[in-house]
Amino acid sequence: MTDRDRERLLQLCEVVEREVQQLRATDAYLFQRPFTAERVASLREDERGAESVDAFVARFGRLQDTLGDKLIPALLRWVGNAPGPMIDNLRLLEKWGWLQDAEGWLETRQLRNRLIHEYELDEDVLVDALNTAHQRVTLLISTAQRLVEETRRRLTPL
Repeated sequence: MTDRDRERLLQLCEVVEREVQQLRATDAYLFQRPFTAERVASLREDERGAESVDAFVARFGRLQDTLGDKLIPALLRWVGNAPGPMIDNLRLLEKWGWLQDAEGWLETRQLRNRLIHEYELDEDVLVDALNTAHQRVTLLISTAQRLVEETRRRLTPL
């Protein structure tokens, strides 16, 4: 691997750390009180609330995209493994102890897709998806932190 690859990994770590901070802040703000059907319905008149939901959905998805589409493949290449399909990458990371739960990650990925694609279609779907995403933020952030830690550890000369 080249110095350019190393720099790219370091940049990705910085991006992930920034995205973690942003998601954590939005999650804390948005979920100060529980999400209910009434609260979702009120978003039609509550522009700031709707913007907060939009920010949460975007940041939740962005962190997953950065990890799954960028950091994980780059890290696998760095350690000498060719990235494969997402599930294979996740199972390998789980085997190595870098990921807590590959299946849970895939479920969180499907949840991200629900949030993005079914976002405004059904209030009950949105309530369920938002509350589930809120519950998964801890898993997502801890995974991100673990992957950044593993990446930095492998980039540091002995």
